Amino acid sequence: MTIFDVSIGALTGGATELDRYRGSVVLVVNVASRCGMTPQYSALQTLYDTYRDRGLVVLGVPCDQFAGQEPGSAEEIDEFCRVNYGVTFPMTEKVEVNGPGRHPLYTELAGDGEDIRWNFEKFVVAPDGTVAARFSPATRPDDDDLVATIEKLLPPPSHR
Repeated sequence: MTIFDVSIGALTGGATELDRYRGSVVLVVNVASRCGMTPQYSALQTLYDTYRDRGLVVLGVPCDQFAGQEPGSAEEIDEFCRVNYGVTFPMTEKVEVNGPGRHPLYTELAGDGEDIRWNFEKFVVAPDGTVAARFSPATRPDDDDLVATIEKLLPPPSHR
């Protein structure tokens, strides 16, 4: 089983079938609107804009497990992200990433024993669904190592 076998709700309703991202590089990030790292949304959007044509998907996963920093409703989160950061990448429903209520997506990403440390922890998932790398919350989306990891997994740019 990989993340592509997991079903999760979309932030704005309905399901986000992760299977549709099979063959893409997926950067999964647990996000929050009231965190000191919330400005990372801008860099996540820039990363998505830069690489989406080559097959990168940024997947934002709201979570309120860290100091209550994502208290909003789905509508409030969606509006906050669009208005303040111009977010166009896919966002899921708000889920738990740790503990007994951990969403199956995070069981696939982190395994059974590994906790997520804080908001904005990042997982780079290869096109086959395996976790290629895990980056700490403090690692910015434009970090050289994170970008190099993504670029290595993406097909080369086409020169048309």
